[in-house]
Parts: sequence; C-alpha cells; structure tokens
Amino acid sequence: MRSDRVTLLRSTGLLTAVLTLASAVVPSEAFAAPLLRGFGGPAGFGSNVLNRNDDQSSSEIDLLGAFPEGLRFFGGPYDQFWVNNNGNITFSGPVFNFTPTRFPIADRPMIAPYWADVDTRSTVGLANPNENLVYWHLEPGRLIVTWYEVGYFSNRNDLRMSFQLVITNTLECGSGDFDVEFRYDRCEWTTGNASGGTDGFGGTPAQAGFDAGNLEDFVELPGSFTMDVLNLCTTSNVGVPGIWQFAVRSGGVVCPDAGMPCQIEGALGACAEGRTQCVGREIVCQPVTTPSEERCDNIDNDCDGVVDEQGDEALCVPTHVCSLGACVPRCFEGGCDPDYTCQEATGVCIEDACLEVECESGQRCIGGVCLDACEGVVCPHAQVCISGECVDPCASVTCDADQSCRDGICVPHCPCVPCPSGQTCGADGQCRERGCDIVTCPDGAYCSGGRCYDSCEGVVCPLGQTCQDGNCTSRPVMRDAGMPDGGELDGDAGMEEPMDAGVDAGADAGRMVREPDEGGCGCRVQPTGGVPAGWAGAMAGLVGLLVIRRRRRR
Repeated sequence: MRSDRVTLLRSTGLLTAVLTLASAVVPSEAFAAPLLRGFGGPAGFGSNVLNRNDDQSSSEIDLLGAFPEGLRFFGGPYDQFWVNNNGNITFSGPVFNFTPTRFPIADRPMIAPYWADVDTRSTVGLANPNENLVYWHLEPGRLIVTWYEVGYFSNRNDLRMSFQLVITNTLECGSGDFDVEFRYDRCEWTTGNASGGTDGFGGTPAQAGFDAGNLEDFVELPGSFTMDVLNLCTTSNVGVPGIWQFAVRSGGVVCPDAGMPCQIEGALGACAEGRTQCVGREIVCQPVTTPSEERCDNIDNDCDGVVDEQGDEALCVPTHVCSLGACVPRCFEGGCDPDYTCQEATGVCIEDACLEVECESGQRCIGGVCLDACEGVVCPHAQVCISGECVDPCASVTCDADQSCRDGICVPHCPCVPCPSGQTCGADGQCRERGCDIVTCPDGAYCSGGRCYDSCEGVVCPLGQTCQDGNCTSRPVMRDAGMPDGGELDGDAGMEEPMDAGVDAGADAGRMVREPDEGGCGCRVQPTGGVPAGWAGAMAGLVGLLVIRRRRRR
C-alpha cells in the first residue's frame, strides 16, 4: 500500500528532493514536559488504546459523558471526536492523511499537537510492550490523548516522539468552552519516509496547531513545516519548556499577546494606530479607529494624510481658520506675537523657526522641531492618546454578546478570561475595580477603590484642547451635572475630594491653551494598561508563536 502512495506523490509532483539532514540534526534529549499519567491502563495513560497500525483512527468516541454540553470549536457543539494515529484529533470524521496539509483546510475541524506520519507497528527495540502506542482517557471535564514513544513510517522507531493533548472543561465559562494543553516530552523526528523524508527528516515536516475546517480560521505553532518543529520540546508560550496552553472561548482560540499598541503599516492619521491580534501565522496590527469626518482638532480624522487640512475655513466659522486644532481669527500682517509671522496662505501665525519645517501627519512643529502630537499628553481615565487625540480604545469596537472590550480587544467575559490585577469580576461578566461594583459615578467621573474621582484630574490634553466631563475637547463644554458650589457631589457615591479636574496652583489639567511663546511641553503619554491576565500567562509567552487566522470576514 505504501509503495502506491509514494508513486502517487511522485506523479503529482509533491515528492520533494530529499534533504540529508539527519547528520546535522541533534534530536531533542530535553524531556522537558513529563507526560501526565495516573489514568489507568497498562501505561497509565488510560485503558483505551489504538491497535498498532499505520494511518488508522479510532471509531467515533462519545464526548457527552465527559463534556455534557459538548465542545464548541469553530462550530458545534460537537458531541463526538476521533483519535487519529497521525498526531491529531478531529470532530467531523476520521483523518487518515499521513502527510500534513498546511492550514487552513476544509471540512476537518482538527486539534493537532503533532500532525505527522506516525507508525506504531514496530516493536523492535522497545523497552516495554506499552511503548509506540496511542492512548486516550475520558473523565468528567477532561480528555487526555497520548502518543507515547511513537515512531515514524515505515516501521521505524529508532527515533521517537512523545506528546500529549489535554482538553479541560472550563466550568465557569460559556457552554462548550474549554482549555487546551499540548505537552511535548520527547522530540526526535519530523517526517515519515513517504512524506519525502529520509530517516525521519526532510520532506514535509510535521505541523502543530488548530484548524477550524472552514478555510479561514487556524492556529499554527512556530516551527510547523520546518525542522524547527522539534523545538516544541524546548519552547513554550507559558514559560515552561515543552508546554503550550490555549483557551477556546465561544468556539474560537484565544490569541496570546493581543491588545498591545502597534502601528498599521501603510495607514495614515488616526487610522494608523492599532492593537495586536493574531491572524494566520503572524501577529498583525488591527485598527482601533476608523475614518471620520475631518474636524479642527489637530488630528487626521479622515485618514488622508493631512491634519485638519490647514487653512481650510470650512472647518471653522467665517473669519476664522483652523490652526493647531483650534479655530482662531484669521491673522493680519503685524498682528502676530514676536518671533511669529502671519502666513498669508493659511491665515495663521506661524512660529518663525517653523516656517520652513514640514512635519509628518500626527506631528506639530515647536521651536523648529517636529514633535509627536501625543508628547506631553496625559489623557483622561480609560483613554489613550492616538495621533494627538485622547480616545477610548473600545469606542469603535463591537463585541459579541458573551464578550467585552478591554484595551481595544474583544475578550470573553470574566471569569473565562481573568480580570487584571486589582479588579473583580461582576455578575455581568465585566471587570471592575474592587469596591466599584456597588458604586455608580456621574458622567465625567470614574470609580476606583469604591470612590468616584474626576476623570479630568491630572489630565494634560492635546494642544488647543481642554478637559471637561472626562473628555478632551476643543469646544467649551458647560458643566451642568448638578454639582453644588464647591464641587462636592450629591449623594453617597463615595467622592472623597472635590471634582476640580485637577486644577490647582501648580497644574492646569489641560484646561489652558498653551500660548505660542510657551515653547514645548513635558513628555509623558498615558499608559494603555496590560494584556488581560487570562491570556497573559499564556499570551505573554507567545513569543511570536503562533497564530490565529481570521481571514477578512465579510
């Protein structure tokens, strides 16, 4: 049978030249992640075992005894699965393919700790008869599948692989949600001889990860389809060599390292700012803002590469022009401050040192130097500075009903994804500061430690803007929140200090428009906060790993 397979490969042009890598490859001797045992059976991996075979699968296995609500995996919920000898499990039927197909593929929802040409027929050289076999075990809330000391085609076990798939129900999360752990104990070969390999190497190496079976969504671990796949024994996304952990929530694989600030290549203005997401085999930058109507606010709102279309009177009332994010009266010769010149083309006073300076979008010239529009800006609570504007990173994000937005990224409700340090999970699945679940603050205020504070306190708005009611704006906003004289809040919301937006003798909290002769400003940008702790551990290690593919859904 195998000779027919090789002939087919040659006839279709898929049999690549054999790479003589065996002498150059040092098999992993790092038994980094001991396999879990204690589940019964002759080897401790469970009493269910595949007969010695090549390219075969189990019969349909019922999941409902262990997972009463099934498993949601890019569809489902599934109430059955198949264990496949070649290093994976599937949910829509058995898979006999011995050479891995690069994800994404069709009609094969698959979880693959190590998809390669496993051959368990040989008993030559085995230390005990329980080696070179595939086991599985089901118990309430958990599934463990173990490929123990397995060899490769054809009938070879001079090199071995030992790896394990652990699926655990997440009892407090949504129906069908689960956690996945890949454990790699021994990594010594990559390729079967019928996949273009020689002595366990070359040809088409193994692939590890997840595939939705919809030609769109997948996760691929680093090193797949290369010799580096052997490094799964010595690398990790959670800081423990040989262990890779993931969460499957609402049917999708949660992406590590999501939510970090990034720049979108080729995008302009406000549209260039984004947060990281894993798409396909790479970590990519997803936008957090979309083009909007241009305004006089020192921001490229329509993302055309031009800020405020300087001098465009259409952005302001008649007799005024837009300058540095504010509408100002058109200047006249001799009407500017010393060291400033009235620029006839734009109708605004320009600092002499900046007359010949052209700054990039999102920058401004001060003292002849182009500065980032966010330099010196300290945004109101829960906002970040993007291209000179203080914005809520979740304002333009729409999440599913069982998700909430954190730092511009949709994540499953807590406790499925744990809350950041210092926060607690509310009954609605939203994370809140401890003590704030029973406090309601008025507009323009936020809760911390069970008390309300003015969102403008300590704020330094972008140039030309002031902070009122928790937002930086170039247009004056009247405060009518019903505050009595002195700034004290009515009621018992727990406000400990007056809401004065942080204005005191030593700070202007962003309420004063900086005059031209004041020069530059200090440099501090509001931090954006951390990655949700639930990924975190997992995600913080992702190390460039891997990858969730969500190809342009429409």
